[in-house]
Amino acid sequence: MPSNTVISAFSEEHVERLTGLTKKQLRYWDRTGFFVPTHASEDRKDAYSRIYSFKDIVSLRTIGILRLQHGVPLQHLRKVAEKLNHLADDKWTKTTLYVLNKKVVFDDPENGGQREVVSGQYVLGIALKTIIEDTQKDVAKMQRREERKVGHIERSKYVSHNAWVISGTRIPTAAILRFKNAGYSVDQIIEEYPDLTPEDIKVAIAHEENKSEAA
Repeated sequence: MPSNTVISAFSEEHVERLTGLTKKQLRYWDRTGFFVPTHASEDRKDAYSRIYSFKDIVSLRTIGILRLQHGVPLQHLRKVAEKLNHLADDKWTKTTLYVLNKKVVFDDPENGGQREVVSGQYVLGIALKTIIEDTQKDVAKMQRREERKVGHIERSKYVSHNAWVISGTRIPTAAILRFKNAGYSVDQIIEEYPDLTPEDIKVAIAHEENKSEAA
């Protein structure tokens, strides 16, 4: 599936749904600097102040596998993140990772070995390509919309804590306004949310600006 068919900006609710991680975990990791969302406002108390990229989702899924399936302690993952800091936001998506005795290890650059030296145990590889492909499929499912919902907004107690969203999506209208206020054009916002149309953007911004005027 071409990557440009997948939305590339996600709210905390999206992340919970796509990764199985809780909002509490995400906020703690952000607060402690372990994993900071790509798009985040300075005041984290603002609504929708944490917006995650597609690469963030893949990274968080990788971390989730290391934590939940292989029992790697968070303290160890913090050290791994520090060690791979030179890779910036690619550290969890473009590095081949292995797990041995609940620790993350890598290919030995000298001999290409993937075994623990003393015990000779083989390590277990994590297929990042599979994680990326699965994430793309799940995001595509999440973003499918009915034509009649294009250019409309709605809210539901089951979506984003009763916040206004663009119909047929979990994209808050407040997030669209935040991008617009940050200087993003309609085309640039659609680059972040490829499933949206100019009509969706126009309706979302008008709604949020009308709310501000009425306040």
